[in-house]
Amino acid sequence: MPPLKRVLVIDDETAIRESLEMFLKEKGLAVSSAGTGEEGLAEYVKCRPSVIILDIRLPDTSGLDVLRRIMEIDPEAKVIMITAFHDMETTIEAMRLGAYDYIHKPLDVDELDHAVTKGLRIAETKSFGISVSQAEPETDDKRRIIGHTPAMRELFKMIGLLSRNRATILIEGETGSGKELIARVIHDSSIFRDQPYITVDCTTLVDNLFEAELFGYERGAFTGAGETKKGRLEIAGDGTIFFDEVGDLPVSLQGKLLRFLEYREFTRVGGVHTIASKSRIIAATNRNLNNLVQQGKFRQDLLFRLNVITISVPPLREHIDDVPDLARYFLARINRDIGSKVTRVENKVMEILKAYSWPGNIRELKNVLIKAILESRGSILLADAVESVLTDSEVGVVDSTDALSMDEVERNHIRKAMSESGGNLSAAARSLGISRPTLRKRLRHYGLYRTGD
Repeated sequence: MPPLKRVLVIDDETAIRESLEMFLKEKGLAVSSAGTGEEGLAEYVKCRPSVIILDIRLPDTSGLDVLRRIMEIDPEAKVIMITAFHDMETTIEAMRLGAYDYIHKPLDVDELDHAVTKGLRIAETKSFGISVSQAEPETDDKRRIIGHTPAMRELFKMIGLLSRNRATILIEGETGSGKELIARVIHDSSIFRDQPYITVDCTTLVDNLFEAELFGYERGAFTGAGETKKGRLEIAGDGTIFFDEVGDLPVSLQGKLLRFLEYREFTRVGGVHTIASKSRIIAATNRNLNNLVQQGKFRQDLLFRLNVITISVPPLREHIDDVPDLARYFLARINRDIGSKVTRVENKVMEILKAYSWPGNIRELKNVLIKAILESRGSILLADAVESVLTDSEVGVVDSTDALSMDEVERNHIRKAMSESGGNLSAAARSLGISRPTLRKRLRHYGLYRTGD
């Protein structure tokens, strides 16, 4: 028979200690208790419990001092602070020092039970969960494409072939599927990797600045042109210029881009000398350009020029077996980027992640992991934290056979982001991972745009 999991209660009130001992023993747990801080520390060293319930006010010392000394012994100890005092500063300090949770008296049995249960599960997962690599990521770690499924292997082969030439490429794929990363990897894998890589966000281009931004301008070409400035095409040189979300390029500007693609030369605004360009053109879109052509919103001749080689990026739901590898990769990245210290993952987490259909694709997976890490509050990523984050989504789990279309899914995501941001476009755009102009267009598309926005 396996040994009982142990909980230590440190509280100077005899009635509370006895009540907690009775409650915890009924749950099948072994319980130790102490009435002072020094007795509690001695008992902690002796029995090394999985969870410690610690009062903030003790007769011989502060509960914060006891917490600090426990964390010096074991930074991963699960200490639940309890107090009758609603003190903001003390709560913040306790959590900063490493407390797992902070519960006010009179104790809510359900709240305490939930905290203890999670703490015990974390202790168990330390031994049986899935390990997360703590190795220092490579310097170019953010430019790796993760995957081992047939769909991803075909993508890798295509990138390898395209790295040998300068053919124009159109990358198609849903929002968040990794189109920009693929463009960057194509550039980094080519013999022109040391040349510039320039991005043009087509959602932000406006008519009167398009030529100046893309082609550059001569001094005095227009009011405010105090000096000659190179455009992005000229800066790209022999490298790569990436047109992101080319499907959002206004029709009025498409002809100017077409002329450049036809002749591969341009003239600065206000200039007379023609400049040839050898830069590789890569464009990406999350929209069906053929449909846009039928609707008169995209020029067919421009599509022909862009569509020399097409890469169709599979949505995450079509290579769902890559989710565990992606999750481990992102967890290591997140640890480095936000200072979290997740070392293990509950086994059930991967089952939950693979059962979800990821309408927001890889970008959504990363965001879910960040939120779940913060909710787990420790070195173990908990399954119920992941479930909670996914359940909080207004869309929920979207199965491939679900009645919701992708348009409906996106509309729901946008509505939720706008609601959570209080109607603030900038905040909503950041949470969705898109630009303000793109968000405005999607709001108009779904009839969510209000006059004055």
